[in-house]
Amino acid sequence: MMLIDTITPTSRPARSEPIGAQRRLAPAGRVYPAGTRPARLVRTRPAGAPLRHRGTGVLMSRTPHGPQAVRAISPVTTVALALIAAAITVWLGLIAQFGAVMADGAAAVPDQIGVVRVQSGETLQHLAARVAPDAPTRQVVERIRELNSLESSALDAGQTLIAPLG
Repeated sequence: MMLIDTITPTSRPARSEPIGAQRRLAPAGRVYPAGTRPARLVRTRPAGAPLRHRGTGVLMSRTPHGPQAVRAISPVTTVALALIAAAITVWLGLIAQFGAVMADGAAAVPDQIGVVRVQSGETLQHLAARVAPDAPTRQVVERIRELNSLESSALDAGQTLIAPLG
């Protein structure tokens, strides 16, 4: 252990300061007349003692809280917001409906028809996708059933069918 400082006992009178307090003296070169300026007490923390904090250390909002700070939403505002939400919902539904109608009209089943042969393992959906790749598969399947008077979706390999080509 290394010795840093030693304290020599003196014959001073006992202080009335708390234990652990030190008296800060005037800066070097300044002399205060007796009784004009008292020395300040500086509290020191013993080594290893925990730090002391004021408060909880949690930041709090400075906005006013409580019943006086809360503004109630009026019934008129509530109804207005509900009507706006309903109008937006109806508008989006109309766009979706007319978008589906426009998409179906743009990719209609081709009018040109031809005779095709069913390949091994092929279903009506595969056949429709092969003969009319740009048209909606469901509509092409329905047109093939209508043209050939098919009641089931079962097909035989090598079977010839009338189908829209496109």
